[in-house]
Amino acid sequence: MQVTPESALQRLDLRVTLLILLSALLLEWLDWDRAIARVLFYHPAAHGWIGTGAGDWWARGVIHSAGRWLVRCIAAAALACWGLSFVRPLLAPWRRQALFVFTGMVLVTVTVGLLKVLTDVDCPWDLSGFGGDRPYITLFGDRPDYLPAARCFPGAHSSSGFALMSVYFALRDDWERLARFALGGALLVGTLFSIGQQARGAHFLSHDLTSAGLAWGMLAVLHTRMFAVGTRAAPAAAAAGAATA
Repeated sequence: MQVTPESALQRLDLRVTLLILLSALLLEWLDWDRAIARVLFYHPAAHGWIGTGAGDWWARGVIHSAGRWLVRCIAAAALACWGLSFVRPLLAPWRRQALFVFTGMVLVTVTVGLLKVLTDVDCPWDLSGFGGDRPYITLFGDRPDYLPAARCFPGAHSSSGFALMSVYFALRDDWERLARFALGGALLVGTLFSIGQQARGAHFLSHDLTSAGLAWGMLAVLHTRMFAVGTRAAPAAAAAGAATA
């Protein structure tokens, strides 16, 4: 059976998704989440989480609050590009890419937001030993009914950063070098968002790794649906066709 470039990429996407998600499960299963938090982010002698108090300006002010607007602006720009592509011929070849970026970002953030409600997992800052008073319960553990609802898994803020990988998927078929830069930027933003939230006590590392794995998997599936072979034209080729028409 011949392996096409498209099928090879799909297999790679599946492996990447599973590797990230399994790494997140391993962190939680081995209880490395709390160990990493204690070493890097939670220092009782320094008044708790490093992203609170004196660190609030960068963890909450810059990474969390300003970071949200960065992602919103990129999603809005993609939506605007898609809308303008119907009236601006120069943008028409990028119509599907723009729609993919916007749709992918919404899909990732909304899905992770819904999962936070369903999983019922506490934030680190609510746990005993980290400034809170709730017991630590594993992801698939039996949560006592007397505990209040929790909405901290997976990491929503980091998912909005990793959702920027939609730009990578939108470009990788025709603009590989540019796609790699886009992937690096998305991973950088997602990582910074993760660090900021973990520094505040909002998430453990496994929470944000899960968001990254889910983002990659969802965007890969969406890519196969929107950029199926035979249903797309490379932006450069489409632009050339439009110019000679």
